[in-house]
Amino acid sequence: MASACARHILVDNEAKCEELKQEILAGADFAEVAEKHSTCPSGKSGGSLGKFGPGQMVSEFDKVVFNGELNIVHGPIKTQFGYHLLEVTERTD
Repeated sequence: MASACARHILVDNEAKCEELKQEILAGADFAEVAEKHSTCPSGKSGGSLGKFGPGQMVSEFDKVVFNGELNIVHGPIKTQFGYHLLEVTERTD
């Protein structure tokens, strides 16, 4: 069964999400940005979502996590919780 490890940053608006993405692309550390800005409790652990399988996260995440490129910043991704930056750190099929 497929599984993946990912981390994310959750904020309440798309503009802030895009701003944080640009900071990371310019060299800021993803985990530090997550700790400072993410409104999700996972922010305290650098945005880590741990290991999970298909269907354990919202469908918008599954599309990226199980199809997107590894180790790049995806987003902004809109869900019912807000706007996310998502980085898939590993995946098995």
